Amino acid sequence: MAAGGRFRASPFVLPVLAMAGVVALSNFAVQYPVEAFGLGDYLTWGALTYPLAFLVNDLTNRRFGPARTRRVVYVGFAVALVLSAVLATPRIALASGTAFVAGQLLDITVFNWLRRRTWWRAPLAGSLLGSALDTAIFFTLAFAGDASMSHPVSYGAVTVPLWAGLAFFDFWVKVAMALLLLVPYGALMNWVRPFEAVRSAR
Repeated sequence: MAAGGRFRASPFVLPVLAMAGVVALSNFAVQYPVEAFGLGDYLTWGALTYPLAFLVNDLTNRRFGPARTRRVVYVGFAVALVLSAVLATPRIALASGTAFVAGQLLDITVFNWLRRRTWWRAPLAGSLLGSALDTAIFFTLAFAGDASMSHPVSYGAVTVPLWAGLAFFDFWVKVAMALLLLVPYGALMNWVRPFEAVRSAR
């Protein structure tokens, strides 16, 4: 409650809602392959939306620090799990929640290790390592053994279940997105002050 009786929303509301929204949307979108240009065996729409969660995470970490960002991840996970249960199957919701927490917590840790290095290293390394862990956990838990996602597909001389192929290409799209999202991260750096600077100014 702010002075004068006015209610001031918590600064964590926006990152929690943004993170939960990205995860819920991605859990819905991952059920649908990108059929355009013959990409149905290579890519789902979720690969294009989910990397935004790492951008939200990194900006939150920069502004509030790792301890508070972990709280945002936990709350965002709870909200996303409820939304995902409506927008996707229970299995996908559970797989997504597990992968989300593991990947985002790894991102927070890596970002914090590198936060005082060159500006792009922390968000890029955190996103890449977090994405690798998230992708491996999510696709294994969500689709391994699912008949509709396990028929064999061939990529040149290699034949794998569809879900494994989607996971492989999903990760490389996330790599490309991690590089692309350095642009908005860099643009927002001056607006989102690092938490060390905020604390020293008080």
